[in-house]
Amino acid sequence: MSAFQSAYQEEQQRLQEVIVEIDRQLERLRGIPVYTGHDFTEQVLEAGREEKRQALAKSLPEPYFGRLDFQENGVGERKRLYIGKVGLDKEEAGEYPLVIDWRAPVASLFYSFTGGTEPASFEAPEGIIEGLVYLKRNVVIRKQILERVSDTYDRESGGPAVSDEFLVYRLGENKDHRLRDIVSTIQAEQDQIIRAARNTALIIQGVAGSGKTTVALHRLAYLLYQYKEQVSADKMIIFAPNLMFLDYISDVLPELGVGDIQQRTFADWAAEQLDIHVTSQDRLETMAQWFEGDPRLGTPDVDGHTSGRYKGSLELMKLIQTCVETLEAGALPGDDFSPWDGAVLPRETIAEWYFKEYRPYPLAKRKERVLTRIHRWVEMELKKSPSAAVMKERKKKAAQREKSYAGKWPKFEPLALYKMLFGAVKSSGLWPEELTSAIPDSVKSATRSDLKQNVVREEDLPGLLYFHCLLNDIASDQRFDHIVIDEAQDFSPFQVAVLDMYVRGHSFTILGDLSQGIHAYRGVHAWEEMSSLFSEENTAYYALTRSYRSTMEIIEFANRVLENGVRSDLLAVPVFRSGDAVRLIPYSDPAMREEDIKQAMRALLEKEYRTVAVLTRTLQEAKALHAALNPEWPELNLIDGSEQTYQGGLSILPVYLSKGFEFDAVVMADADTNHYADKAWDAKLMYVGCTRALHELWLLHGTHVPRYVDAEPSEIVAKGWPPA
Repeated sequence: MSAFQSAYQEEQQRLQEVIVEIDRQLERLRGIPVYTGHDFTEQVLEAGREEKRQALAKSLPEPYFGRLDFQENGVGERKRLYIGKVGLDKEEAGEYPLVIDWRAPVASLFYSFTGGTEPASFEAPEGIIEGLVYLKRNVVIRKQILERVSDTYDRESGGPAVSDEFLVYRLGENKDHRLRDIVSTIQAEQDQIIRAARNTALIIQGVAGSGKTTVALHRLAYLLYQYKEQVSADKMIIFAPNLMFLDYISDVLPELGVGDIQQRTFADWAAEQLDIHVTSQDRLETMAQWFEGDPRLGTPDVDGHTSGRYKGSLELMKLIQTCVETLEAGALPGDDFSPWDGAVLPRETIAEWYFKEYRPYPLAKRKERVLTRIHRWVEMELKKSPSAAVMKERKKKAAQREKSYAGKWPKFEPLALYKMLFGAVKSSGLWPEELTSAIPDSVKSATRSDLKQNVVREEDLPGLLYFHCLLNDIASDQRFDHIVIDEAQDFSPFQVAVLDMYVRGHSFTILGDLSQGIHAYRGVHAWEEMSSLFSEENTAYYALTRSYRSTMEIIEFANRVLENGVRSDLLAVPVFRSGDAVRLIPYSDPAMREEDIKQAMRALLEKEYRTVAVLTRTLQEAKALHAALNPEWPELNLIDGSEQTYQGGLSILPVYLSKGFEFDAVVMADADTNHYADKAWDAKLMYVGCTRALHELWLLHGTHVPRYVDAEPSEIVAKGWPPA
């Protein structure tokens, strides 16, 4: 019997033993009647039993995915540790766990150990545990069937150290319409991020396909496991670019046994806090205007005061803070308050309340407290009335004067003050005009025009939300234990600074890729714009440079686009997974463009890929091409950004909406100079499109292609159609 056959037989026997044990425990627990009474102790016991039932049922089809043979230094025998998504204990006292949860301290060895004969270690509650790893084994189990056994390290065989063979096998699988967990293939550098300390602002620069989104989701699952007494799932939130992307990633956390984590777009969440209306259509129109060259939003390759860049800047944040401080100083009316003739509450007394007694409160609450205090004073003065008739008359007059006095105060409403800031309504002398003169005229003009029509754009939300935070309390139930920001290169520093007011302990996972910063009208151009918001001790930066998504040929081609078009050094290092050459395919004739795209789709669909996408330069072109292709492929999904779910299969969409997604094969339509200029921003768009492809990338084009595409030919690029 060969070594492989022996290992397979050993694991087959182990799997059957585990399945029998899970079935036995599940049968016993299901045999216990569900408690529905009101006894608290019994309710707690029943909750524990139900949690165990669900864990056992979840683990039964695939109980574990890895094995690690480990011996602690100077402590007993070698242990066989089986690692799974869910930890399972044997019911016999003193027995080692049947399966160890992947988030447990000892399980970190499975991810951090990269071979060699030296001792390995992991951090446990009792301190650093050191020992020797004898075997690291990956197993694939599906529906209780052992499909694959792969030893990536065996100390006693004398073979090589850990290889990428199992990783390449998993990466080579075709994808469906959902992002999946990577528990069985987490790499050492990813595991380090997942297990980083909680009260830290983690900033992750990850190349396309580095798994940064998935790593962030696994980090949430880890934090809930490791800090279960300090954090809760309903106090965590993920901010993602759009609802369709949230749907795309929606299966990962449930697969990891985690629920109740909020998943929102920043625009939807902020509008809810402000109780204002910002439609997805408004956001899509702004995006389309940018990508189709609306001059009001600025020029992609200019770093100046584009409207979005300024309104997402700390410069505006400081201006708003100064405005609120000025507002605070001048908010109190200048007169004494007299509820009726002969009764006077001196302004000095009211000022004492406003400036001293209620100073710890934000302005809106402070105003409310002062007006309530004035009303109480009126009630006490009314009791001194000489008769009931006089009291009635005074009470009526006091109500009118209280209302009139309250009207002399500024309205501490974020939208009203924001409109004043940009001149959409008169400021009524609340702050001097020179205070707002710092706003660039072009920004002020465009914003004033929008606000006069009551149009609030996504880029206005940080300023509005900051006004709201300065004027009102942030309630305890509004604060988060942890915030994940995906595609953070498209967030502004102002957005993150405001979110920091809503999270405890600066607990962030901020992830993105500057090379995919195609929303330059509002995003950051360097991660220092984010890290400067936090103290050095509260910040950690990680760079993920390995790409696990695409073949070597696709990654090397995409790197060349970055090098030649962006002059960027944020290049991806591919996992050794080779595939077909990237294809540059000229249209046979401009009039045959649609037919050539159809031919490309037919050729790729013959290969039985699950997901194929056609990427266009603009949404208008996507709609037109969808109409042309739809008769042949009725199942072709047009993605315009308004969708709430991602259907998978065949898709057509503008390249700027493809970020974050991956497809088995990609056809980039119109990859020529008529659609992609020889500029850094256009090269980033091209890079985004290229890096969506897992297995095959075809670029169809007109007469001339951009310089960053038409590089020296190599073995990874083929020109023209593949042979029949």
